[in-house]
Amino acid sequence: MLLFSTTGRFSKQIFNKHKRQEDSQDVISDKQSGDTESKGTDFNHHYHPNFQNTKTFQEGPSSGFVLTQVGDDATILTKSSESTIVHKETLKIIDTHPDLFSDGHNYDNASLLFDEDKEFPEGGLKAYSVVFGSFMGLIPVFGLINSIGAIESYISKNQLASVGSSTVSWIFSIYLSIGFFSCILAGGYFDRNGSKRLLMIGTILYVGGIFALADCKALWQFILAFSVLTGLGTGILMTPLVSVIATWFNRKRAMATSVATAGGSVGGIFMPPMLRKLYTQVGFQWAIRILAFICLACLLFSVVLCRERQKPIVNSLDSIWDTIKWYFNSSFNIRYFAEPKFLFTAFGMSLVEISLTTSLTFIASYSLEMGNSVTTSYNIIMASNIVGILGRYIPGYVADKWMGRFNIMITTNFVCFILNLVIWLPFGKHVIALWIYICLYGFFSGSVLSMTPVCIGQISRTDDFGKRYATAYCLQAFLIIPAIPIGGAIIGNGSKVGYDNFIIYVSMIMLAGTLCFSLTRYFCVGMKLAKF
Repeated sequence: MLLFSTTGRFSKQIFNKHKRQEDSQDVISDKQSGDTESKGTDFNHHYHPNFQNTKTFQEGPSSGFVLTQVGDDATILTKSSESTIVHKETLKIIDTHPDLFSDGHNYDNASLLFDEDKEFPEGGLKAYSVVFGSFMGLIPVFGLINSIGAIESYISKNQLASVGSSTVSWIFSIYLSIGFFSCILAGGYFDRNGSKRLLMIGTILYVGGIFALADCKALWQFILAFSVLTGLGTGILMTPLVSVIATWFNRKRAMATSVATAGGSVGGIFMPPMLRKLYTQVGFQWAIRILAFICLACLLFSVVLCRERQKPIVNSLDSIWDTIKWYFNSSFNIRYFAEPKFLFTAFGMSLVEISLTTSLTFIASYSLEMGNSVTTSYNIIMASNIVGILGRYIPGYVADKWMGRFNIMITTNFVCFILNLVIWLPFGKHVIALWIYICLYGFFSGSVLSMTPVCIGQISRTDDFGKRYATAYCLQAFLIIPAIPIGGAIIGNGSKVGYDNFIIYVSMIMLAGTLCFSLTRYFCVGMKLAKF
């Protein structure tokens, strides 16, 4: 069965686009060989055997449209009272998950149909240059997130050797929390002003924080430089780098986003071994400074190339106070959480990313405590990111082509949960088993960072994506504050029992996130075997 809905905001969008005169009173519906006409404020519905539950909407006392569907096309017919000319336009219907509308449920859940397929280029030089710019920017942004274990394992043994692991973990917990929380204002700003200024400001904060990190020696210095400055830069950069792709792609959005977020894996591939080598050759200070210069070079590509397809059209605000209120109201909308599919998607993405980042934060320290060399411990992080490139691209392609975004997220996250309990927990102390685990986990967890924004986009309008993406990350910002320190406290003095309990801890978080994505799927398509 073909998918199309005229309910909710999607119908309102079509109506606004095609209404003509405010005094229009005639609506013509062409039904097979005969015409029927209705005047005034009522509307005729054109029924077709393949099109059910049609609704029409109007704004104003006397204007409207008729939406019809035959086969793969939907047709809009409008007529002005001052003219006998009927305006006709055909819209393509997207067949995304065939059985979604067959049971008479509330079709407003199918938010992925808010955007008309024809509005997106789906390719071309400009679109792919945006993907490349996003890819380059996410090399440092996501790459550093994937490599924080290389920093944690060094400073916990050197500058902060006298500080407990749970206390050291606050540096990275606050860093991630501020990074996700700063997505809030960035999301509203992106929806209103685009990406240019966000990328410039984020680059300055991000690179400046890394330069400051090089000179840190005390805990509070690490928090100010890395957690606050670099965290702010991370969040401000993350929203435009991911959101800008959604303005160029719809059908190929998962694949395009997967390609861009593969930059995080590239960053995670070269950062850990580079830092390990530079630590011994030039010391911590210059190792971090060299990292900062590399991040700056990558982000300059993003500043130049990443542009949204159309500039937002917004009304000017009268005062600074109005501007502040607008950004607060538009950047975070708690009412989104009243929408079940958004609520569980936000919890799902928060929990699976928390499980992933918490695991990667301590994986190098785990390897060292199990008796492996420093080289092996850092190479484990690198290997996870190498296979993560395939883990980002292949699931994204399969999602667009066959399975659907949420089906892929549920499957890959559940596999990660199984890998934790079947390989890492019982056999992680053996280096061969650890290598097998990290390669499999790196592949299946690769979809976490690449598919979560796509899942948010699937249940969002394009012009609301930045705000909803930021709102979801606000939830993650609050949840991750205690998550990593709790993990550090569970590890304690680094005993095998402590790490075993830590593995169970991150596994349960991953399972909870998987269940949340499953609930979102249930609210949208029920228990059907559908592409979603």
